[in-house]
Amino acid sequence: MNMADQEEKIRDVQLKEELSKRYLSYAMSTIVARSLPDVRDGLKPVHRRLLYAMRQLHLDPKTGYKKCARVVGDVIGKYHPHGDTAVYGAMVRLAQDFSVRYPLVDGQGNFGNIDGDGAAAMRYTEARLTEFAMAMMEGLNENAVDFIDTYDGEESEPVVMPSMVPNLLCNGSSGIAVGMATNIPPHNLSEVCDALLYMIEKPDCDEESLVRRVKGPDFPTGGVIIDSFATIVENYKQGKGAFRIRAKWEKEELSHGQYQIVVKEIPYQVIKSKLIEKIAQLLSEKKVPLLADVRDESAQDVRIVLEPKNRTVDAALLMEHLFKQTELESKFNMNMNVLDCDGVPRVMSLSEVLRAFLDHRHIVLQRRTQYRLEKISARLEILSGYLIAYVNLDEIIRIIREEDDAKAVMMKEFNLTDNQAEAILNMKLRSLRKLEEHEIKAEFDDLSAEKEGLEALLADEGKRWQALAEEIKQIKEKFGKKTALGRRRTEFAEAPADVEITIEAMVEKEPITVILSEKGWIRSMKGHVALNEDFKFKDDDALRFAIHAQTTDKIILFDTAGKFFTLQASEIPSGRGFGQPVRLMIDLSNNDNISAMFVFEPKAGYVIASNTGHGFVVDENHILAQTRNGRKIMNLADGEQTMFCKKITGDMVAVVGENRKLLIFKLEEIPTMARGRGVALQKYKDKDCRMTDIQIFKSEEGFCYNRSGGVAVEKDLMTWLGHRAQVGKLVPFGFPKSNTFFKE
Repeated sequence: MNMADQEEKIRDVQLKEELSKRYLSYAMSTIVARSLPDVRDGLKPVHRRLLYAMRQLHLDPKTGYKKCARVVGDVIGKYHPHGDTAVYGAMVRLAQDFSVRYPLVDGQGNFGNIDGDGAAAMRYTEARLTEFAMAMMEGLNENAVDFIDTYDGEESEPVVMPSMVPNLLCNGSSGIAVGMATNIPPHNLSEVCDALLYMIEKPDCDEESLVRRVKGPDFPTGGVIIDSFATIVENYKQGKGAFRIRAKWEKEELSHGQYQIVVKEIPYQVIKSKLIEKIAQLLSEKKVPLLADVRDESAQDVRIVLEPKNRTVDAALLMEHLFKQTELESKFNMNMNVLDCDGVPRVMSLSEVLRAFLDHRHIVLQRRTQYRLEKISARLEILSGYLIAYVNLDEIIRIIREEDDAKAVMMKEFNLTDNQAEAILNMKLRSLRKLEEHEIKAEFDDLSAEKEGLEALLADEGKRWQALAEEIKQIKEKFGKKTALGRRRTEFAEAPADVEITIEAMVEKEPITVILSEKGWIRSMKGHVALNEDFKFKDDDALRFAIHAQTTDKIILFDTAGKFFTLQASEIPSGRGFGQPVRLMIDLSNNDNISAMFVFEPKAGYVIASNTGHGFVVDENHILAQTRNGRKIMNLADGEQTMFCKKITGDMVAVVGENRKLLIFKLEEIPTMARGRGVALQKYKDKDCRMTDIQIFKSEEGFCYNRSGGVAVEKDLMTWLGHRAQVGKLVPFGFPKSNTFFKE
């Protein structure tokens, strides 16, 4: 090739445009030829080729098994030029009765289990087709569907299976393409057939009437669907939505009033071993305190045994807790995204899927009927020639013996067609018995009657739909609820009321003492020990806070940055050690410290204040934090810190600052806020002066403070009584030099 020719073949293209074209081509290939099922037979190309290859190997249910490696070899060599691992994986799933509602492959050997263990290598396992798979391919030899050339042009394969059974809904499908995905749950064949029959009877039926017959998904692993009927109807109308599935459990009574909970069915696609590991992990982390132990006693059937802490534990409450924390309750997100009869991907409603299947079966019925008619016509032509031969047998024999071109002479003399003459010439001598003539006449009459019936069927659409209804009834009888395979496995139940699982219900109530050190180490001690006890700490550490609580309480921490944190008292480490850094339990900044620690009390209010004398009232609804990040309540200026969080126990407020000025005013002067900096509680002439303490008390009881010899109570408030944001008067004689009401 010369340089000029090469230059002519060089084109300037935009890289962006070329990448776009190529990626679009790849995306469409993934959508159409890999990930989405066809609405007519519910199969992806790999499944369709797998079943067809097994059929070509004559692996029907009445024959023996063949090695899976042989099947996979044929599939990738003739029909599906992809990796053997992907093909074998698809084959394994079609054989797993816990993955597929109606298995299409009958496997012999290790094909994996519900614990998540994989199948044995394909050289060790064997397989053949199931009756369900054979029903899907019935009519392949009768021109029921179109065939196309395989990738190398040496073989042919069906574009779609005739699919006498509604496989898309019965077995479901899942897959992820480029920019779209599908996730269709399995259903009960008998119920789908009821919906199909109803649609044949009433083509314009609404979605709700169809759902009343289909009812909902029927998962191979059973379980209980707890969605309302209205939710299920809406899901099928939209073609997408979520189904909530719960494990099926029962309470087994034991001796001495004891009991245990036995889980017999788990949600679809949940790996049993991982589920048990999760429950065991929660148990070791003490997050399911009502549970004592979990055991797996499964053999062929699922049997997970849960032992409660004691016989007084409510079984329903324990299960509700496990449902919320484990995959004993899961969601199946339905998305009926399929390829329609034109190969266009779209999300279909239940009625559209059923209609597409019926239309496909109607076309298959017409094609099979036409094929049968052509075969009958060809046979009748031959039989009529045989009858002519029997009537003129002696003359036929003479022509064959004496004429050079016997075929042409017979055709001319008896007005025979080429096929008839050829068939007569090919007759065996033993067929010239009188009995054969009677048999041919009987066959001719039977085929003529059948031909008349088939022609009437093709001419009348009503008769065709009646014939389809009969086919569906036969399928329903063969795979229906009377059979072990066809019985409904997934049950329905009312959506449970939201049970509030309180910590009181989950934790045994015991008294504890919570201790927080100056350096931020937190621990708990059993019982209510004296708060002035000499607690042990690490070197250079000392007591910061010590409070009495119950294991069912919530412990509130307030830091110097204006954040509230919440800890469960039962989760605070206990023992003889020094505990653990509180920063491991909450996200406390390195520059901040804890300024208050107390037990949460419902309906309690608190005054929070900073060291600059600003503050406000906050109620209990705003101090509970849901995460370890805490809840920011007080906004601060540069250099300002929150130092006080006092429970409201009266109607008066006393504040004192570094300047030894004391101010008393009514609590009602402090506003209640959800968040902010608040208002000034006391005024300081010196900008560097700080508030050192705050006390809330009842006006009739007065305020109190430490004084040498004991605690002084001051009921005469007039000297210090004023309004918020005033300076105040000097503290009373004998007030602690630390400028706090109670010397630390």
